[in-house]
Amino acid sequence: MNELFRRLRLKPGLAIEIGVASLFANILALAAPLFVIQVLNRYVAHGVDATLVTLTTGVLLAIGLEYAFRKVRMRLGRAVSAGPDNNIATAGFNVLLKAKASALERIPQGQRQQIISATSSIEKAYGSGNIGGVFDVPFALLFVGALFLLSPVLSGIVSFFLVIVFIIGTINASGLQKRTRQLLQVSGNSNALIRSATAEIDTVRAFNASPFLGKLWASQIEKVQGLRGSLESRQGGTQVIVQTMTALMSVCVVAIGATFVVAGEIDVGAMIGANILSARALMPISRFSQMGATFAEARESLLILKEFAKLPLESESGSFKTKYKGSLEFKDVAFVFPGSSTPLFESLSLAITPGTILVISGSNGAGKTTLTRLITGIIEPVRGQILADGLDLRQASPEWWRKQIVYMPQEPTLLNTTIRENLMTVNPDVGEEQLAKAIKAAGLVSYLDESPKGLEAQITENGRTLSLGIRRRLALARALTTDGMLVIFDEPTEGLDAEGISCVYTAMKDLAKRGRTIIVVSHDPKIVKGAQVAIDLNVKPVPRITDRPRPVDTASRKGEVSS
Repeated sequence: MNELFRRLRLKPGLAIEIGVASLFANILALAAPLFVIQVLNRYVAHGVDATLVTLTTGVLLAIGLEYAFRKVRMRLGRAVSAGPDNNIATAGFNVLLKAKASALERIPQGQRQQIISATSSIEKAYGSGNIGGVFDVPFALLFVGALFLLSPVLSGIVSFFLVIVFIIGTINASGLQKRTRQLLQVSGNSNALIRSATAEIDTVRAFNASPFLGKLWASQIEKVQGLRGSLESRQGGTQVIVQTMTALMSVCVVAIGATFVVAGEIDVGAMIGANILSARALMPISRFSQMGATFAEARESLLILKEFAKLPLESESGSFKTKYKGSLEFKDVAFVFPGSSTPLFESLSLAITPGTILVISGSNGAGKTTLTRLITGIIEPVRGQILADGLDLRQASPEWWRKQIVYMPQEPTLLNTTIRENLMTVNPDVGEEQLAKAIKAAGLVSYLDESPKGLEAQITENGRTLSLGIRRRLALARALTTDGMLVIFDEPTEGLDAEGISCVYTAMKDLAKRGRTIIVVSHDPKIVKGAQVAIDLNVKPVPRITDRPRPVDTASRKGEVSS
């Protein structure tokens, strides 16, 4: 509710217009019970057809106008929520896109997916229908006032029931908060299991993981159903109470009204009209009391988004070099995984001049990929500096820096869009000629020619449906669409056939000829042979750095990678 009032305060003009539309709609809603009273008192008593036609025409006109005002109110309600809903959805997705990787990776995948479901819950809660329902609540007094003119006693009885139902609804909304929070947390764990079952199809089947995942899922379902059952029980109980109160109110109004009819204080038409007015007065209060679950979920969703919003974001600005020449320097760089007691490596100091070929080696888990992520600025060292032409990467613009890099990761993944859009991600302005050159260099020409849609083919499952070799070739082509001075290849020949490996060698030779600084994670003998500097991460905690002066021959003078 607080969020709803905040939205209305942001657009006071719309709030006033919604209020005015609600006022006219509810005034016009009085026409139906008044029609009943007049028909019973005037037409039934005297039988004049012209009276019935006049009354019917009038009430139909009122119903039509009420409909029109409620439609206008719905449109205004959408206008109130359109901007905030868009802002919340955009902000939530931006957290996933722009939060620092080191912070985002500490949050389980299932909980990350809650961001999107949270925005949907908020949109649902503060939709135009619920906004209209909230605005109708105070106008219940309008029907109570009309009822007061017929019978103050009946008006007092109806007011009593309205207060009871309103209190029940308020208590219900408050009691739903804790259970809703627990349900959302458990649902986040369920999302992780769903992702495993849908994204890792081969793993689930090849390793008979179905029974294991099935047990976990059964446990999750039991928790979810328990919490959901508790919520539904409370919400259903409130609904039953409201329905019971409605029935009791109708009985009281009719029974006491009947005594007034017998006593001659009111007529039959007034008694029936009073019953209709009491139902219309209770309707918005009843509806409001049942919005508790929706508002409780929206409130918890807002809290979830606020927690995610606290994650540190990558800078959208920063310093940059007009022309990056390709030098890179490590000054006392150290990295420790959160929660670990020992550093992955530390005291790494090395100056790399433009055009240098550096090879990084080490066993699994030694930190090779971590070092490449530090260089790309995806994560940051816990100590020390990484300088690009003297510029500390912490102060550099991330967008500018990544445009200076020709990057091919070890585990290439793609975006769920077309091949063309994937290749152009890092360099949207790449020309057709340069794109075609990158495709040819990666050995993708025949693959794309054989594909019915070529570059417009849609990538699904982030490329997992493609063979590893094709994913690596696409990753190589994507890297080559940039013309950066720094090349970072992480195990570039892994998973490739002979033709693919040859493409990598040729691409590296071409980049070396053009004076690019090349950093390669590899155990490939041919790549290692061409290194001028080597970092061995197996040596702990301070990596061993080895200079490897190459023979002075034509290849070395051109800066080629040995083959």
